[in-house]
Amino acid sequence: MADIHFGKAAAFRAQGIPVPRGTTTQNLAALDDLIGTHDVQCIIFLGDFLHAHASHASATLDALRRWRVRHASRLLILVRGNHDAHAGDPPEDLNITVVDEPYEWGEFSFCHHPLAQAQGYVVAGHLHPVYRLTTAGDSVRLPCFVFGALGSVLPSFGAFTGGFAITPQQSERIFVTTEDSVFEVPGNRAAFDSGIHL
Repeated sequence: MADIHFGKAAAFRAQGIPVPRGTTTQNLAALDDLIGTHDVQCIIFLGDFLHAHASHASATLDALRRWRVRHASRLLILVRGNHDAHAGDPPEDLNITVVDEPYEWGEFSFCHHPLAQAQGYVVAGHLHPVYRLTTAGDSVRLPCFVFGALGSVLPSFGAFTGGFAITPQQSERIFVTTEDSVFEVPGNRAAFDSGIHL
């Protein structure tokens, strides 16, 4: 699970920026749906669990605590990301194991940053990749997974996180996501605009 950014809206409101409420609740409901559908026993958060120090707002943390009580038996692991450095680790009573990248598990290296030096196949976040699907008269940007020979980048899971557009190249596969589906973009392989190749 990459870049959930709990408390991002609360952090914006703390700075006087008017943004909608309810993103933490929306993110937790999406997690509940996945857990219920797939009987998830372990969630690895690939960094940016909390957006900023102001994300420690009581409403955000209370919602997280209520959610954690309902899922007390599940193992939660946070691989620290760049926002976690500013926000700080989640409170201890959330019972989340917090580690630095890379977190090695079998043949996989779980990281926040895609270019982290790792032994296994890198599964990372950080970039919030999106892909633009176009037709003759319209287009839409969709969150996407990018898979390459050495690693992958997952889309941001957070409801209020934005995205970084990728450009098709040779060597990686793109899978776009909608609310209830994931499908491969046929005939395209992707690399990031910035020249990052996985």
